[in-house]
Amino acid sequence: APAAAAPATPAGAGTPLKAPLPGTITEIKVAVGQQVNVGDIVLVLEAMKMQNNIEAEAAGTVTSITVKQGETVMEGAVLLTIG
Repeated sequence: APAAAAPATPAGAGTPLKAPLPGTITEIKVAVGQQVNVGDIVLVLEAMKMQNNIEAEAAGTVTSITVKQGETVMEGAVLLTIG
């Protein structure tokens, strides 16, 4: 299958942080413009009654947050972007 074309309007410059599993966003711990380091907990994802702390995989500045508290996400969905 051909590679999918990149979206014309990216969510934010930088590294996308994707949901490791489907679930519900219960808490967002960062804001756009905030500096984060690798391993910082950026949001909490509830899946199967378990709270999963989602950590930054890159250091930098949060350039976009593409989910909101209470939103249900699928595995692989972009949660936020770190530039």
